[in-house]
Amino acid sequence: MRKWRLCVGFALVVTLVPIRVCAQFTDPRTYTNSPTGTNQIELLYGHARSNTSIDSSLIVGGAKFHLNQGVVTYTRYFGVLDHLAWVESSVPIAELAGSISGTNINGSTVGMGDSSYQIGTLLKGGHALSVSEFEGYKPTTSVGVSLTFTAPTGKYDQGKLLNLGTARWSFKPEIGLSQPFGREQKWEIDAYANSYFFTDNTTYRGVEILKQRPLPGFEAHLSYSFSNAVWASADTRYSFRGDTLLDGVDQNNVQRNFIVGSEVNVSLNSRSTLIFVLAKAVVHHNGPSIGGFAVRYDYIWGKGYR
Repeated sequence: MRKWRLCVGFALVVTLVPIRVCAQFTDPRTYTNSPTGTNQIELLYGHARSNTSIDSSLIVGGAKFHLNQGVVTYTRYFGVLDHLAWVESSVPIAELAGSISGTNINGSTVGMGDSSYQIGTLLKGGHALSVSEFEGYKPTTSVGVSLTFTAPTGKYDQGKLLNLGTARWSFKPEIGLSQPFGREQKWEIDAYANSYFFTDNTTYRGVEILKQRPLPGFEAHLSYSFSNAVWASADTRYSFRGDTLLDGVDQNNVQRNFIVGSEVNVSLNSRSTLIFVLAKAVVHHNGPSIGGFAVRYDYIWGKGYR
């Protein structure tokens, strides 16, 4: 019985944690202008851990998990009606291990996680500019929107202890505002509002139907450019609701989550960037007590890049 509870816990934690480790945040400066006609490939490694019970409806004292994840992401930037737009796709490979303290109950799994896709555009402050035109661009107030969705392509076995997939779709519409300010506009503040929406998992624990209500969230990011090559941010996210129903029975597990983090962005040259990310849940009422880090390498290419 306790082993089955552990299975439930780990299935739910992967369900509630977005595709990238430490990426419950939308990246700071996401809704700022970029050159069109360019491509970006991202290679990410992340590690996340939790030392608390994961499934709030089935309390498991001493449950722990460690998640190691690699993600490959491709993004294409282009112009639509003289505004910047982009499409993005991500594929993760992960290793997840879990145990219950004081018992011999443990398990691990390796495989593909759920893939994710995004489409976005800037509505204000993001005129479509080529690489050469972008050299004279001055940052300004920008407003953007995006839709991210996750497909149930990850490894999922209803009879296994741990699962990397979620066996359901999720959708996250978002609107974001970015405002540069201060001397030489080295400071920037970002404010985002978004919400996760979930389809049902009809094979939860093999025979049950898991429903989850929407999980709205608000984010704030404050960043500072130390030079043309280095900037850093302080990040926060608050999310709430997201309670679940099993076979129509309300689990009374409304969430309240507050996550803090930081990101350091270092440009190695005009094409290559290294990003370091830290994140930790400081409030996690009926949500996973997640902490972790990620390291990402970005490479950009396209017409006009030297």
